[in-house]
Amino acid sequence: MKIKYTLKKEEKHTKARLGEIEYNGKTYATPMFMPVGTQATVKTLSPEEVKECQVGIILANTYHLWLRPGEDVVKEAGGLHKFMNYDGPILTDSGGFQVFSLAKKKDITEEGVKFKNQYNGDNLLLTPEKSIQIQEALGSDIAMSFDECVAWPSTYDYMVSSVDRTLRWAKRGQDAHTKDDQSLFGIVQGGEYEDLRERCAKKLVEMDFDGYSIGGTSVGEDKPTMYKMVEYSTKWLPKDKVRYLMGVGDPIDIVENTIRGVDIFDCVSPTRLARHGNALTKYGKINIKNSKYKKDFTPISTECDCYACKHYTKAYIHHLIKADETFGQRLLSIHNIRYLTHLTEELREAIKEDRILEYREKFIEDYYGDKH
Repeated sequence: MKIKYTLKKEEKHTKARLGEIEYNGKTYATPMFMPVGTQATVKTLSPEEVKECQVGIILANTYHLWLRPGEDVVKEAGGLHKFMNYDGPILTDSGGFQVFSLAKKKDITEEGVKFKNQYNGDNLLLTPEKSIQIQEALGSDIAMSFDECVAWPSTYDYMVSSVDRTLRWAKRGQDAHTKDDQSLFGIVQGGEYEDLRERCAKKLVEMDFDGYSIGGTSVGEDKPTMYKMVEYSTKWLPKDKVRYLMGVGDPIDIVENTIRGVDIFDCVSPTRLARHGNALTKYGKINIKNSKYKKDFTPISTECDCYACKHYTKAYIHHLIKADETFGQRLLSIHNIRYLTHLTEELREAIKEDRILEYREKFIEDYYGDKH
């Protein structure tokens, strides 16, 4: 069975949406935050710990799993669910972001993108067909079209040719896709250019994908530009299909883009912040390495129901992080993921009660205080 999305309610004053994703007889509410498990693991956490954070969908990375251990190994293991022991829905990206982060423009051709294998130096070619083939072998529930994620700023002329290529690649990937129980999403590109976002979205909708992603954000632009990119994209997407904003996880961006009609978000930030000693709280981000926490025997947040906050103090986690103990990183990772899933729970309540603009105002006041 493919995942099934149902729109339950639209907020009265904004484009914010309440929805449900049905998968294997279970339902997962949206808006939703999805942690990233690049190497078929959410860094430092077990699947059981991830689930305890009230997580639904998680991500795995097509490019990295292709290189190591290889999609053939994962397939032989019975697919990602069995390989990593996670029975919830799994989404795989297409490798398109690696085009942005690893490839040079000269390496991008109509056929695909040339890479050097970062582990052994082999020359590789990732094409739309190859990306789909890998994702089918991995056995994810949601696969992404192969696209070009372009840095910001980019010229209009370059973005025109890039969008055209992304659309051709989307069609090639769709033609190559054979797995009936795997959803395939198209990715809206177009940079900050309203007409290109509109054109890309409309063409993808004509192709009738199972869901739609908004790509090309978090690539160097400021927040107002990101919000424009999202608005230019969501307004052309169908109401009865999932909208996924790729690679966005700053709490304020989740709030702002929920208001603009996004359903699901992902980002590596909660675990990355944790590895550097940072915790997300209602009143902003704190660095637990700070000496003021050395004798602070209170939880990270008295309002948080995560395992870390129920059992441990800032003083203990401060000690672990200063001593470079992995358990400290694990506790902060658990807390940060739960913080973001709780944030989306609060957003869902605000949408139900048609008060999301008031929620945003209070969120900014609490999170930034006098800093905003």
